[in-house]
Amino acid sequence: MPEVTISIGGRQFSVACQEGEENYLHTAAKMLDDEAQVLSDQVGRMPEARMLLMAGLMLADKTASVEDKIVEVRAVLAEREAELEGLRTMGAPEPERIEVPVVPQSVHDTLAELAARAEALAADIEEKAR
Repeated sequence: MPEVTISIGGRQFSVACQEGEENYLHTAAKMLDDEAQVLSDQVGRMPEARMLLMAGLMLADKTASVEDKIVEVRAVLAEREAELEGLRTMGAPEPERIEVPVVPQSVHDTLAELAARAEALAADIEEKAR
């Protein structure tokens, strides 16, 4: 069983851990040391037991806050999953009917005839203008 030396609040501690958990222990010790440093900066030197207790309580407070946030996020996720499931079971919506106007052939023919007449009149005017 490996023994790791950690530093918390400027004090060294020798702690045993399971094989392969050394990095986890160092990370947890760093978190505790950060809280102890905040206490040390605010209060100054204090007994080891009190410093560890206060740092532990500060971490517990942060953990409780994160757990509350997780509960909120899970509730929102459950709502979204229920909404998604409702949309899945609802089925596809009815296709929307869109009507596109069709120009009748007689109107098309009339417009073509008017265009031809307009072109002929324009040609006559150009001819007379020369």
